[in-house]
Amino acid sequence: MVGASTARTVWLGVVALCLVQFVDVLGVTVVVTALPAMLASLRAPADAAGLISTGYAMFFGGLLMLGARLGDRFGHRRIILAGLMFFAAGALAGATAGSAVVLMAARCLQGAAAAISVPSALRLLTTITAEGSQRRNAVAMWSAAGAAAGASGFVVGGVVTDLLGWRVVFWAYLPLAAALTVAIARAVPPDRDADRSVRLSLASSAAFTVAVMAFVVATTLLPERGRAMPGAVLLAASVVLAGLFVSVDRRSAAPLLPRALLRERSLRQGALGGFLNTLTTSSAFTLATLYLQNTLGRTPLVTALMLLPFSLAVIAGSALAAPALGRRPPQHVIAAGLAVIAVSGAALIAAARSPWALPVCAAVSGADIGLSSVAATSLGTSVATAARGTASGIINTAAQLGTALGIAIVLFAAAATTGIPQSHTPVPVAGWGLAAAISLAGAAIFGLWGRRVAVRATRRRS
Repeated sequence: MVGASTARTVWLGVVALCLVQFVDVLGVTVVVTALPAMLASLRAPADAAGLISTGYAMFFGGLLMLGARLGDRFGHRRIILAGLMFFAAGALAGATAGSAVVLMAARCLQGAAAAISVPSALRLLTTITAEGSQRRNAVAMWSAAGAAAGASGFVVGGVVTDLLGWRVVFWAYLPLAAALTVAIARAVPPDRDADRSVRLSLASSAAFTVAVMAFVVATTLLPERGRAMPGAVLLAASVVLAGLFVSVDRRSAAPLLPRALLRERSLRQGALGGFLNTLTTSSAFTLATLYLQNTLGRTPLVTALMLLPFSLAVIAGSALAAPALGRRPPQHVIAAGLAVIAVSGAALIAAARSPWALPVCAAVSGADIGLSSVAATSLGTSVATAARGTASGIINTAAQLGTALGIAIVLFAAAATTGIPQSHTPVPVAGWGLAAAISLAGAAIFGLWGRRVAVRATRRRS
């Protein structure tokens, strides 16, 4: 009976930690379909939309690594609870915002709160579960939560805004944050591995954060007409800042990215897998959202429903990942997922105008992003327990950068050929084709790595 009670407590903790991931990732896209209503309600100019939508992503992507280090120093459970408190404060500010400036600040605060929460949540998830099938299933749930949240933000934002108004998007976070706080306080053990001797390199953290923020803003500006040049300048600045970060971090007594950890092949491959997953799917379905609304004239609600199969299929794909990882190397699972994503992404070109074929393509992509995401997260977190907080920060940062870069290059390819989807523009063949080509190249790379892993395993057995 004690064992059953303990198991229930563990799975309550797993569900709560996965919901932290879901809520935090949902915040990236949940306001996209609500932006027109927000701007109209606040009488804000159209150019305020960019900062409202990207402010969250800037702070989320930029502060993930600092969040991981804060968890190591002060305790991961404690940091998650603090993150939920700040997230709720940002939600309250957003729900009561009387101007676009206040709404932007609320989004930035929520992004920062998400950044400090996610690495610690993944670290605790891999700590409270036992090695083997229990941990594989927990990581599958985590990946499903993240992938489903990223895809369903458009759906949730559109439906809630159409039915109840955009402010409800923010009000709903308050009871959810309170429930998660209670669940984590009850199910996750108190911090015992907090280490106040862990040092924080403020110079490294500042350089990394500014570089990531500059990169996110640059990739937002690049596809926009008339803003490509400022975007290119800011992109070049982000490269310079990244170089500055590397220089500062190498000389730091407490590096943000420890060299010993970066030498872990599994972490590098897991981070690349997460980067490619979001780069190819986020970009393809952002373009699909624009095409459905701007070219075909679908309403936000209809668009959300047509892409809903993507979110639902992510859950099915993630459920299949755990048994697949028990039989095959994670590199092979990632390769299979990216290969099918490439096929379904290319099929969007032919399915674009079909009311039923496009949702089918979305469902196939969703299932395989679920499969590939679980494998990438499992691979990237297969490091020493003490290093998992930093590893999770690296993996999540890679995923955020993949989203930003993918959307930028795919929309840029569309703009240079058919134009960003508007009324009467043709099917964006170049944009979807580029995303499919990148997926296929990634599948080939991971297939080769998987083959090497399988060969080494065969040699060890013989």
